[in-house]
This record gives sequence, structure tokens and C-alpha cells, in this order.
Amino acid sequence: MSCRYIVLPVLLLAWLNCGPVVNADDGQAARSQRPAARSFWLNYGASLEGLPDGARVRVWLPVPQSNDHQKIRTVSRDLPGKPTVSMEPRYGNKILYFESAATSSGSITFNTSYVVRRQEVLSRSGNTQRSRLADQQRDLFLAANRKVPLEGRPLELLAGLDFSSDPLAIARVLYERVDEHVRYDKSEPGYGNGDVLWVCDSQFGNCTDFHSLFISFARSKGLPSRFEIGFPLPAERGQGAITGYHCWASFYTDRQGWVPVDISEADKHPEMKEYYFGNLTENRVTFTTGRDIELIPRQQGPALNYFVYPHIEVDGVAWPREQIQLQLSYKDR
Repeated sequence: MSCRYIVLPVLLLAWLNCGPVVNADDGQAARSQRPAARSFWLNYGASLEGLPDGARVRVWLPVPQSNDHQKIRTVSRDLPGKPTVSMEPRYGNKILYFESAATSSGSITFNTSYVVRRQEVLSRSGNTQRSRLADQQRDLFLAANRKVPLEGRPLELLAGLDFSSDPLAIARVLYERVDEHVRYDKSEPGYGNGDVLWVCDSQFGNCTDFHSLFISFARSKGLPSRFEIGFPLPAERGQGAITGYHCWASFYTDRQGWVPVDISEADKHPEMKEYYFGNLTENRVTFTTGRDIELIPRQQGPALNYFVYPHIEVDGVAWPREQIQLQLSYKDR
């Protein structure tokens, strides 16, 4: 089933994954060397139903942050409990946390809203800020994750490829190898976990699977690489529902700094393949970075594979994702 953007009268959305970021009609020739920008309101909320009366409900929400490519302003928070905002130390992700007791109605609703100004990333045209990568960060972005191994099956897919000593050239070979090996396809179950061993064998998946494989390849070749996740907007300006997340990856070189790749979009839109090696459209917003996320305060269960949707525990047990009705929408300014 493909994801399409639909303006819904009531924004109670299922947990769909990875909507499109650009139209198929958009070609790289249409992109200006002057970074495009986009300003919009972003609504992020959810509702829960069927909660046991009096249950302790713990809620963690990812909070988008300003960086070189986006500026974020919080507009409102409508929460059924007093919030605290913390920053986890490993990746620097900002986390909003609150607790609430379920009422006899068995429902809880919460909502946050932001104003976002997002700028196109043109790293290959000098539209990035380069800074030296600290040793601790370099080690972090060269290490394996739970579902992103750096040996075994992924390396078998690189056998016989020619690599130069230039980091940018190495990354391009890896970019091509991922696009060659994986097709964008969500018609069968198993996608969306960013499980490198799974995608090596399945050869299909969504953005999470494409970029997990790229990160595994890149780190195994000594290129620090990071996973970034947030939400896409359709290229057309307007307003409507956002039906799922989107993710991409970046690799680091001492000369270029962080260079982004969006291989799943390149696979869906071959006319944009050259563009998506080193560039990103403005039609997105970043929420968090990294995998194996430990929340603040610490969740009861294991580290999160990635963190883009609310994480909720009810009486100490993770609330099923399919029982959370996301309310996510945008409106261009």
C-alpha cells in the first residue's frame, strides 16, 4: 500500500510509515543552487482509548530542535499532566515527559504544536557548516547498533567493489550499492525496523531499511554515519494530514562535514538520484537522531529502536503502537 497525503476532516491517523518527500515530477534541474525554504505550523498529538481506570500513564514525546537547517518555535502544549523537558546525553535528543492517571472514560488526549522554518540542504554546494567531529561523537557514529551490525552479511554485499581512498567517493559507491540492492516496497510485512540482516536478505523495505544498510556499510568503511528521523511534507504548499515518518542518513568527512543521503527517495524518484546524494529538500522536519534510544526518565523496557512517535507505558508496560491514534498535520504559513 502506498502512502498518499489526504486532508482528513478528523486527523486520527494509523501508524503508517514513510510518506513521499517530493513529487515524481520534480527533477534535480528544478532545484536552485540557492537553498529553498519553507515555513509551516506543525501539529503533533495523539489520543489513547481503552485505558484501565486509574492506571498510571507515562508519556514520552520527541521534541524537534533548531539546528543549521531548521528553526523551531514551540507554540502550545495541551497535556493532561505537568511536563518536564530533558536532553538525553548520548545523541542530544530533546524529550518531553509527563504522567497522568487514566479516568473512568479510559481516554487521554495530548497535543503539541510548533512553527517550523526548514531550509533545503545543499551540502555539495557549500550550504553546510563544517565543524570538527569530537572523538566521542566519532566513536559513537562508527559503532554498531542493535540492528545495525558492521560485519558478516552486510560486508558480503560489498565484495568485489572498487573503493578509492577518498571518503566522498567511498560513500558514493555505498549509495549506489544500497540503491541497487534494495527496492522501496511495503507490500509485504517485515519492513520498517531498520534491521540490516533482514534487509540484506529481503532486498526490499522503506526508508528505515535503506538507510540502516547504508549506515552499516559506511561505518564498516570507517565513515562516521548517523540516522536522522522526522516527518515529511508533500511538495505542494497547503495544509493537511501527515501520514507517517521519514528518515535519512548522513556521513561525515573532515573536508565536507556532514553530508546527507536520502536513498529511499532516490529509489522512488530516479530523476532525483544525483540530487539526493548530498542534498535534501526543505519538505521535512527533523525530530531525533540515532538508534537504541534511552529515554529520560528511563523507560521500563529496552532502548527504543528509534524515536519519532510517542512512547507510552501504562502501569509499567509499553502501550501497543497500534492502539495510539496519532494526530499529525501541517499548514504552510
